[in-house]
Amino acid sequence: MSDGQATRSGFVALLGAPNAGKSTLVNRLVGAKVSIVTHKVQTTRALVRGIATHGTAQIVFVDTPGIFDPKRRLDRAMVTTAWGGAKDADLVLVLVDAERGLKGDADALLERVGDVRQPNALILNKVDRVKRETLLGLAAAANERAEFERTFMISALDGSGCDDLLDWIAGRLPEGPWYYPDDQLSDLPMRQLAAEITREKIYLRLHQELPYSSHVETESWEERKDGSVRIQQVIYVEREGQKRIVLGHKGETIRAIGEAARTELGEILDQKVHLFLFVKVRENWGDDPERYREMGLDFPGS
Repeated sequence: MSDGQATRSGFVALLGAPNAGKSTLVNRLVGAKVSIVTHKVQTTRALVRGIATHGTAQIVFVDTPGIFDPKRRLDRAMVTTAWGGAKDADLVLVLVDAERGLKGDADALLERVGDVRQPNALILNKVDRVKRETLLGLAAAANERAEFERTFMISALDGSGCDDLLDWIAGRLPEGPWYYPDDQLSDLPMRQLAAEITREKIYLRLHQELPYSSHVETESWEERKDGSVRIQQVIYVEREGQKRIVLGHKGETIRAIGEAARTELGEILDQKVHLFLFVKVRENWGDDPERYREMGLDFPGS
């Protein structure tokens, strides 16, 4: 913020089907990891805000859960949260996996985009994997379904097209003061980010063996006199069999998960991390209102 120029700020929500690349794009645009990324669908459960500075604009990106056909209580809470995030934003970006095209969850999403009154743009992601003619056809078909102000073709993975997207967003936001300090990258408390990092490592390690029903909570966080931090977390699963999967033979799986999470947390915090993981069985935690509050979700009715 300099030269007396007017500042701009606003919230930009990303909507998309599961695994469209929303979390990867938010991390790319922010320039740091603020949202976990795995190949498991519906990894993002609550709203994660990443904060980017572009010129005199502060852009608060809201990474929403993937929009899909909900079948369980947790699914319904996640989808409701995603649409709520869009309706509270200044701009909405609709992300489509260009490789998958306009089918399934992406098709259903386009059906409802018209209900969102905020200005919006279409983002075709993973364009490096698709022929240009196909991309042009996708863009035309999507714009027939919904009225987008702009269409961008990007690769969240390598960053191509992302600078043009940032330029447009920064110019489209309303004038106003910044919401956060200029060095803040996320509004996620560190205790929650630490839990998310561990959950990511669980998914990456056990995405085929462990069902979707696992949840991580940071129980304690102690800054020690030697400059290190002691973190204690609990991994909740729904059945004894799932607990055995997370622990692994002679505890080797949970040790590997802990080591991966500890290494990444040490890099993020720039301090030595002592991470202690425990696994507890809590049957039907997906029906426990307290767990939803912990995740930042509203507890839906049955």
